[in-house]
Amino acid sequence: MKIVITDAMTVTQGDIDINIFSKFGELQVYQSTMPEEISERIKDANIVLCNKTPLTEPVLKTAKELKYIGLFATGYNNIDIPYCQKAGITVCNAGSYSTYAVAQHTFALILEHYTKVGKYNEFVQDGGWSASPCFSPFVFATDELYEKTIGIIGYGYIGQKVADIALAFGMKVKIFTRTKIGDPRVEFVSFDELLHDSDIITVHCPLTPQTENIMNYESFCKCKPSAVYINTARGGVNNENDLARALKEGKIAGAAIDVLSNEPMSKDCPLTGIENLIITPHVAWAPLSTRKRLMGIVEGNIQSFINGKPINVVS
Repeated sequence: MKIVITDAMTVTQGDIDINIFSKFGELQVYQSTMPEEISERIKDANIVLCNKTPLTEPVLKTAKELKYIGLFATGYNNIDIPYCQKAGITVCNAGSYSTYAVAQHTFALILEHYTKVGKYNEFVQDGGWSASPCFSPFVFATDELYEKTIGIIGYGYIGQKVADIALAFGMKVKIFTRTKIGDPRVEFVSFDELLHDSDIITVHCPLTPQTENIMNYESFCKCKPSAVYINTARGGVNNENDLARALKEGKIAGAAIDVLSNEPMSKDCPLTGIENLIITPHVAWAPLSTRKRLMGIVEGNIQSFINGKPINVVS
């Protein structure tokens, strides 16, 4: 059996042993694969493992021996699922592996906005505290999370974990979601009500035709001027030009995002150089322990497929 990994660098950069998959057969590892290289590299593969490599119908048609695609991810927008169903190719994802990590990163971004830990550390390292006449210089405005209202868009595993943490801080939680669940701790509201009432708006929904650009200029104009926008989900959920405009015009007080519509970030991205914006490079999902958990799920998916009882099937 031949196994091809097309984009290993997206899940390990030397800190995780990718060779664990060699126990299933001959393993060929590529750190990254350009679109024009995909067909040649997977043409003889029985199993393809990937994260973001686009596996479209024209590419898949050249892979005559392909029986299984294993994703190093929860999302599968990069896979032509209808073709895989027609061709009998099983596609399995890795769901829920990053719930704790993404919720943690969400609050890291929120806390940086409200507590200014990074800015205060820079102030101290630059000698500001040593030069201060006061033992406690209030250089940057900070605030509590207690009794603030957080609006969560999307209430899957990550959204629910974010709600758990918010409640522990004594926050009020409002939810806008397609499918409501029984949770008396939170309030389910309309999209407009969430925008109007929330001090923090955080996105935890998948990118679909219904959610693409749901956070646009009109949406930001409905928010409190003091509101903070957080996105650790998918870049396309917000319109980046509109977000930049809203921040510059003071429609919202700040934003912190981990995802962009095009990654890596382009040099001409409209979100560069905005003072009240924090950007991290799509790393919310990627703590070492989280990626180790991911490897275990992908390994288990392959073993289940080989045993004739595939799990986490999305095709």
